[in-house]
Amino acid sequence: MSRLQRSLSDYKERLLGESSALRQAIRRGEHSAMTSGLAPGLVQGNLVILPADWAGDFLTYCQNNPVSCPLIAVSEVGNPALPGLGLDIDIRHDVPEYNIFRDGELVETPTDIASLWQDDMVAFVLGCSFSFEDALQQAGLSVRNIDMDLNVSMYRSNIPTVPGGRFHGDMVVSMRPFIASDAIRAVQVTTRLPKAHGAPVHLGDPSLIGIADLAAPDFGDAVELRGDELPVFWACGVTPQVAVGNAKPPICITHVPGKMLITDLLNAELAIL
Repeated sequence: MSRLQRSLSDYKERLLGESSALRQAIRRGEHSAMTSGLAPGLVQGNLVILPADWAGDFLTYCQNNPVSCPLIAVSEVGNPALPGLGLDIDIRHDVPEYNIFRDGELVETPTDIASLWQDDMVAFVLGCSFSFEDALQQAGLSVRNIDMDLNVSMYRSNIPTVPGGRFHGDMVVSMRPFIASDAIRAVQVTTRLPKAHGAPVHLGDPSLIGIADLAAPDFGDAVELRGDELPVFWACGVTPQVAVGNAKPPICITHVPGKMLITDLLNAELAIL
């Protein structure tokens, strides 16, 4: 084992107790809030659960859109475990809050989906920008939504995604404000994390990507944009929820935006070194 591998192994061991304890708290219903800023150093994931006869189309959609839908794990059919992301993960219990879509319409937001789980379900976990928020902070950059203890601002854009079978729609983007020099640094940092959406898809004028009002995000919370700052936009893992609304599967279960699955993977393990 190389020195770098040994260092990563020691670092990971220190974090695993924290991630497991946090998932147990979520499973017991003790934490149903957002996960931004929690479990620094560990990969967080967006969730999409579909019946098996819809899973092939969604897999194609992810493959066609690796920036907005960076796939990091797929479960076996009917199996709620994701051992590649954490040996004790049970996807029916370990997300703070779930969105339940029926025929493309959001119908409820439970904190546990054991009663809804079906033997033909497949769980997809996609990389999340909360992972690169940790990298931004490690680089000395201030992340406004974390500083304000708010969920990140997320918006529907007019940037089209590439259809995959029955799934299609425009990209959802997340926004964080930076002064110009910090925005350049943010591009450099996040480019190394393609499995957490990678580099921004847009900087500056939000109207150019179809956003009329930064103070009115479609998901999450509005954050302050100061006079010397640029809004910087990244692809967002809420994008599949727009595609689900268009495809209208009989049932689809996702995370509530901002409330992610916390895994046992290190952000460093997904980074391009």
